[in-house]
Amino acid sequence: MTGALARYGLSRLVQLSVNEIFPWGTLFVNLSGSLAIGVFFEFFDRAMIPSDLRSFIAIGFLGAYTTFSSYSLETINLLREGEIRLCLTNVLLNNILGLLLVVLGMYVAKLALKTF
Repeated sequence: MTGALARYGLSRLVQLSVNEIFPWGTLFVNLSGSLAIGVFFEFFDRAMIPSDLRSFIAIGFLGAYTTFSSYSLETINLLREGEIRLCLTNVLLNNILGLLLVVLGMYVAKLALKTF
């Protein structure tokens, strides 16, 4: 529930601040969640964290924080409104940047673990 509340609040905050048709709020949430899961994956892989806590953060919080259904609906709505370029931009940004940010998060976590 906390992940869903964080998603709603941040998504609305970002979307209202840019006031555009493009779903910047959902993109921000999905990309920040991708970065976070990459960081947490590396920390979980090396740290002595109980599996219940791992599941709570990775599945519970981050699973509720990021939202594939909102991304899907907003993409289809852009398509239905004739915003083909924005629709394709949304698909490419969410997918390509999302994957890159998972890798970046893993890299940042590895660097952080080496310094501690």
